[in-house]
Parts: sequence; structure tokens; C-alpha cells
Amino acid sequence: MIEMIPTPFKAFYLLPFILLGLVVGISGGWIRLGYPAIPLIEAASQHGLIMTGGFLGTLISLERAMVMAKKTWLLIPFLTGISVFAFLLGLSEVGLILLTTGSLGLSLIMHLQTLKHPKFHSALLYGGAVSWFIGNFLAWQTGLIAAGSTWWIGFLLFTIVGERLELSQFLPVPSWSQNALKSLLALFTVGLIVPFHAWGNEIMGISALLIAAWLLVFDMAKVASRKAAQFRYIGIGLQVGYLWLGIHGLILMGLGNHSLYYDLILHTFFLGFTFSMIWAHAPIIFPTIFGIRQTPYHPVLWITWTGFQLSLLGRIVSSILDEYELRKVLGVANGYLILIQFVLMAGIIIGKIMKGGTSSQSGNKIYREGRKKILH
Repeated sequence: MIEMIPTPFKAFYLLPFILLGLVVGISGGWIRLGYPAIPLIEAASQHGLIMTGGFLGTLISLERAMVMAKKTWLLIPFLTGISVFAFLLGLSEVGLILLTTGSLGLSLIMHLQTLKHPKFHSALLYGGAVSWFIGNFLAWQTGLIAAGSTWWIGFLLFTIVGERLELSQFLPVPSWSQNALKSLLALFTVGLIVPFHAWGNEIMGISALLIAAWLLVFDMAKVASRKAAQFRYIGIGLQVGYLWLGIHGLILMGLGNHSLYYDLILHTFFLGFTFSMIWAHAPIIFPTIFGIRQTPYHPVLWITWTGFQLSLLGRIVSSILDEYELRKVLGVANGYLILIQFVLMAGIIIGKIMKGGTSSQSGNKIYREGRKKILH
């Protein structure tokens, strides 16, 4: 019998939308690489919108809606989730309207949460939601996905850094370092606003590189990586993600004339940085979102995690060297490894449920206790 907390039960209704966004988004990426395993033309043309909005946006909106007192806020991730159907049906404008409305809804959620908890990490999460809205609005009004892509990078960077600050808020750090991070995030925002042909990319690049360095030095990941089992998995995963953010920054600054420049900056960030954060946060965040008592961790995850990182690194290197066939092979493998990782996590949870669970704690309590163990 599945042991769950009654309040978050309806979150499971949105899980199929998240999974659909992931599968369709990956299949669209495969088509763009020349591997039409699932021949959905619209999935290829709307690949970026589906992955950032239909999958990642829905997942993040669900996470934030779950902490609201009224569960009617779950309509926000529902709107972004069904955008995937609109894109698949060729109704791209409808899909963009759904994403724009959903991101506006997430901005409202974060506005209310920031009023309730007026801390810097809350304001940063708020800024991430607003960045997502701006990106969606620009893509909708211009009809150009590229018009919103840098703002979607801002959405995820601000959201992830905000969540890291939220999780690490009890870890003592020098006051000067906090001010330094705020300055770097402000510089990154300037890079979002300045056009790419007027040093916008370079400003984003140097700030992303320095933010990555800050996280490597001051985030609690360095503490977690010295622990055992699940916490080591979390800590090393976070640190590798920060390295990807640094690589993203270097490419922004140094490879502007490369034929695959746009592809390189997108995939070092959205795959390297963002998915590394998903894998690392999953053992703590997923139980909280879905109200379950089991954590999706088992040592077997190291195998697919390593395969994911190596295949992505190979794809990036082959792209830089213009080895297109190798880029295709490694890109396809990378997509399969993402799917396998999620299947494994689901299987781990089901296996723990079949054995009667791992504890009698709620997801929120697991979250709190996990943070304490990492810190101590």
C-alpha cells in the first residue's frame, strides 16, 4: 500500500504532464540531432519550449504551489503542463499563452511567499519566476524562441541559486560573500538586459563563471560530499552541476564565433547544470512534492548518473570539434540516460514502498532532517 500524506495527494495528478513534457522534449531533441525515434515534428520545432516550460516549468511550479495553503494553486502547473498538448497539436500560440499565464501565476505565488518570508532567497526565487514570464512573453510576442532563451536561463539560475540559499541558510558564511553573490547576480541580470551583440553574452558569461565559483566555495555541497551514501550523492552531484555552470560561462565568453555556439550555451546550462541539480535535489525534494515517505536514492543511480555526465561531456567536446556524427551518438545516448535515470528513481521508490517504506516521516520532515544531517 502506498504510504502518502493526504494533503499533497493531488500532486500526483500532474505527474503524467511532467513525464509527457520530459519524453516529448527529449524526442524533439533527438529529431534535431537526426534521430527520429518518435517522429513528432512539433516536438522538434518546440523542443525548447517543451523542455523549459512543459517539463521544468511545470515541475518548479508544482514544487512552489505545494507549499501554498490553498491547493487551487495547483492550477498553475496544470496550465503549464497542458501546454505540451497544445504544442503537439500545432497550436504554438495557445501553448505560449498557457506558459505565459502559468509563469505569471508562478510569479504571483512567489510574490505572496516573498511577502510572507521576506528573505533574499525568496526574492531571488521571485526574480526567477518573473524572468520565466518575461521570456515566455517575449517568445509569444516575437514568435522567436531565441528571444526568450536567455530569460529562461535566468529563470532557472535564479531559481536554483535561490533554492540553494534556502537550503543553506543555516550554514555560516562571511557577510562579504553574501554581498559578493548579490553583486554577481545583479551583474548577471544586467547581462540578460544588454543585447547579446553589445556584450550581453560576455557579461552573463563572467557572472555565471563567478557564481559557479561562489557556489563551489560557500554552498553546503562541499559538506555533503564528505558524507556517506545519499548525502555524498547529493553533494558530488551539486558540485558537478556548478562545474557545468562554470563551463557554460566560459563558452558564453569564448566561443561566440563557433557554428554551434547557441547549441553549446543552451546544453551546458539546461542539461549540464540544470539536470545535475535535478538529480542532486531529487532525494530530498521529490518526497516533499509528492508527499511520499520514500526517497529515490540507491547506489545504482551512480551508474546512470556517471553515464549521463560522460555522454554530455562527450557531446559538448564533439560539438566544439565539429564531430557531428559523434555528437549525434552521444546526444542520443544522453537522452536515453535521462529517461533511464527517472525510471530507476521510480523503481527505487516503488521497491521501497513494496518493502513497507523506509520511515514514518512525512516528506517535509525528511527534508528538514536531511538538511540537518548534511550540516552536521
